[in-house]
Amino acid sequence: MRYPLPEIESLDTILPDEPLLMMGAGPVPIPAKVAAANGIVINHLGDTMAQIVEQVKAMSRYVFQTKTHHIMGVAGPGSAAMEMAIANLVVPNSKVLALCNGFFSNRLAEMAERNEAEVVRVDSDCGSAIDIDAVAAAIRLHRPKILTVVQGETSNTVYNACLPEVCRIAHEFECLVIVDAVCTFSTMPLGMDDWGVDAVITGGQKGLSSIPGVSLVAFSELAWELICQRKDVLRHWCLDAKLADQFWYKKSYHYTAPVSGILAIHEALRLVCEETLPSRFDRHLKCSLALQSGIEGLGLALYVDKLSRLNSVVGISLPKKIDQKELLQLISREYGVEIAGSFGLDIVRIGQMGEQCRTHNIFRTVHALGSSIKKLGYNIDLPTGMAELERAIDTFVPLYNPR
Repeated sequence: MRYPLPEIESLDTILPDEPLLMMGAGPVPIPAKVAAANGIVINHLGDTMAQIVEQVKAMSRYVFQTKTHHIMGVAGPGSAAMEMAIANLVVPNSKVLALCNGFFSNRLAEMAERNEAEVVRVDSDCGSAIDIDAVAAAIRLHRPKILTVVQGETSNTVYNACLPEVCRIAHEFECLVIVDAVCTFSTMPLGMDDWGVDAVITGGQKGLSSIPGVSLVAFSELAWELICQRKDVLRHWCLDAKLADQFWYKKSYHYTAPVSGILAIHEALRLVCEETLPSRFDRHLKCSLALQSGIEGLGLALYVDKLSRLNSVVGISLPKKIDQKELLQLISREYGVEIAGSFGLDIVRIGQMGEQCRTHNIFRTVHALGSSIKKLGYNIDLPTGMAELERAIDTFVPLYNPR
């Protein structure tokens, strides 16, 4: 043979003896029923698959809180769903207003630029939510056809709470709104119809606790009308929504669907529906607030102020003497817990999405973080951190599903 056979290790020798507790910004732990569904392969055009697709769409309408009949799966990560929304709604040479306050909101702007749009950016300081007055002024001045915004910026843990008001102002000027809800979908309220969102993007691997690589996108009736009116041919073939509609609504062929991933999404959505959104929102809020109390009890500072703080992913400022990379390696190696660094910021991030939001996971993570920082020579009040965590759990009052 011309080329030598490579020396390959099995996964048994590469992976740790015990699975790491995934408490970063995603992917998150997967429930057993979702993992089992991901191991099944069926005919992607058969009757069984058609039944599963119908249920995925019905459950998605509940979680998106919409009546739209234009929800589709995407064979790709959340960024592929982003690109599907942008490619189908952004017409070349049209004007797009991009609200940018982090890595992923800037990614939406870049995608619009690659689709040859005239992109106007409204930038906010890193760690700050978007300014609704600046947004309103920009809409009035530039009269964009499309506006892009991220509900929760995973990169810097900022929450854009003014999203409903952004949508209201945009629609006054006949501007469609694309929302990235990758880390907020099913973890906190998002009313697609009530708020007037025209395209919602999410990934499977965060709030849904499904596998990475299969995502969802939902288009409003207004958005679908724009898509159907376009006369130009999209440069994207796999991401052409009108072609995808053939599979998702007409039981016809587009490409070989990610069957196992769709089954996993089905089970993840079914678990959301079984829990119900109000109960799920309360679970996420309870665990996130408890985590934040525990972090502050340790003597650490949270990166974002309370009004702009994202509960789905919590940012923690590091003491000056602590090296981020060294901390991440230590907590993983010594305690079997994975948390995340950030995109150029001197913070670490702990996720509170889906299966991460279990009290035993929070206790383990806060203890591992405090112990690791203590080993690196910083004075941490571990007993107070754990006590504050427990106190917050015990005193939580449900907000969405009151007793």
